Amino acid sequence: MKEKILAHFAEQAMYCDMFGSALTAQLIRRMSEDYEQGGPIAALLKDWSTNPRADALALRLAGYFHHAVLINRDPELAAHYPSSIANWTIDDIWPLARALLEREPNTAAAFIRSAPQTNETRRSIALLAAFLHFAENWRGEIDMLEIGASAGLNMNWDLYTYKTKSWAWGAEGPVQINTDWNGPPPPLADINVRTRAACDLNPLDISDERERLQLKSYIWPDQPERLARFDGAVALARETGVHVERADAAEWLAQKLSARATDAATIVYHSVFLQYPPRAAREAIVNAITEAGARATEHAPLAWVRLEPEALTDGVENSPRMVIDITTWPGATRHIIGYTDGHVRAVYAL
Repeated sequence: MKEKILAHFAEQAMYCDMFGSALTAQLIRRMSEDYEQGGPIAALLKDWSTNPRADALALRLAGYFHHAVLINRDPELAAHYPSSIANWTIDDIWPLARALLEREPNTAAAFIRSAPQTNETRRSIALLAAFLHFAENWRGEIDMLEIGASAGLNMNWDLYTYKTKSWAWGAEGPVQINTDWNGPPPPLADINVRTRAACDLNPLDISDERERLQLKSYIWPDQPERLARFDGAVALARETGVHVERADAAEWLAQKLSARATDAATIVYHSVFLQYPPRAAREAIVNAITEAGARATEHAPLAWVRLEPEALTDGVENSPRMVIDITTWPGATRHIIGYTDGHVRAVYAL
């Protein structure tokens, strides 16, 4: 397990560098050194038995330290984080973080039992491109179903403001979504959302300050644009009364799709979710969708929109890319919209 944890730390630090978070990358490298040297990180992880990569273990730990800053559990550590000081250094931060872990190992152990939930609202622009592709040919009403929705921030995708160098969509609002868009723009159609519903196995309640700050802690602390976008999305979600049902995705979908309307389209969507359920659960989710697709009609079509790793969608091993695709029924026609990364910093549209 030690080798797997060290390999995971190295890979995650590399991705943090790639995705523009020097602090998180450096923090993970210090955690890796501490683990290898038998420090408090090693003590904390001595009984970790599941796949550290699948568990996003490094991000659980980084989230713990950011959470301590957000709730001011350690004022001195908070004073050295980017939220308080522009010229932060890991040499100042790590000794304080390590000392906090030594003082409160049980608190850290409890925190990292939960999987990270980032609710990256920028992913909405990738989902929107697929929704627009569908709406180009379907002008009727649409019922939206999101699985793995976490706190439900992306349920409000149609209330966000989207702007790229080549196209824009949506009215001006408190949440601005942009990306480096490459390739043809999506068809800029109107989308008629009638209903929306969502589920998650462990939804976080943004009306609860403790859970809201836990959710925020997984956003990398040296990325103020992402943090500001999160705050805006949370305020909008609280205003609109977003609700995510606590449910198993396969069971919830099977129930929703068996009772879906015959006078509207249904879109099932998810983003960076399908890699997390066990294989059996993942297969049950896919079966629920394809079985509903077989019953779809021209008057009540079904669409399945995904933003998921190419390794999962197309079996391309070790691919760092995320695929944006849509499959529609009747006909089970799949269309790849384009490719991006987990934070949707750039989209390469086809």
